[in-house]
Amino acid sequence: MAVSRFPNPKYAETYEGILAVGGHLTTDFLLEAYSNGIFPWPIDGLPLTWFCPEERAVLEFADLHIPKSLAKARKKSNLRFTIDKDFPGVITACARVRRPGQSGTWITPEMLRAYCELHRLGHVHSAEAWDGDKLVGGIYGVDANGTFTGESMFHLRPYASKLALLHLIDHLKCRGLDWLDIQVMTPHMEAMGAKSISRDEFLDKLASTQTLRLDLFGN
Repeated sequence: MAVSRFPNPKYAETYEGILAVGGHLTTDFLLEAYSNGIFPWPIDGLPLTWFCPEERAVLEFADLHIPKSLAKARKKSNLRFTIDKDFPGVITACARVRRPGQSGTWITPEMLRAYCELHRLGHVHSAEAWDGDKLVGGIYGVDANGTFTGESMFHLRPYASKLALLHLIDHLKCRGLDWLDIQVMTPHMEAMGAKSISRDEFLDKLASTQTLRLDLFGN
């Protein structure tokens, strides 16, 4: 897809990862952004900001490392895992969960509505962890033309979000995908084998994977 609403991130200058300011959380804006390696991240007091960081965190499935504690939890877990069974529940929980060092959430009501609409249209997906009938963990992200960008996770039980992530990875691997865009590095993703690559390397990787036209969530 040709970039029309955004500067070409491969050649444009950014300020602390910000590529563009303004625009709207419409389906067209969001799909064009993600297809070109760009994502929105609202900042209080500013118009809508769109990011394409100079360094991008990715998880190559071949490099996936499951720490001993997580492997033990996975083996003993009685949780049930699903795909796309309760997307609204997952994104709402991600918006509500308190995170260390954060006073609020970037998942504003406008973001929540926009991503629920993208989910309805088949472009955003979730993996869920259940304890009986209770949603206790999950992750959601965007399918950008056969690539996948993880957006946010939550857990109400120990390891629930990480186990949901492993379930999602198994699903994506079965569909032919071999890596996951996680945008910004976090300690727990680094512990699972994620690495940072340059923006140019990421954009080349994104474009190359999109040529495969993988059907990640079809029947």
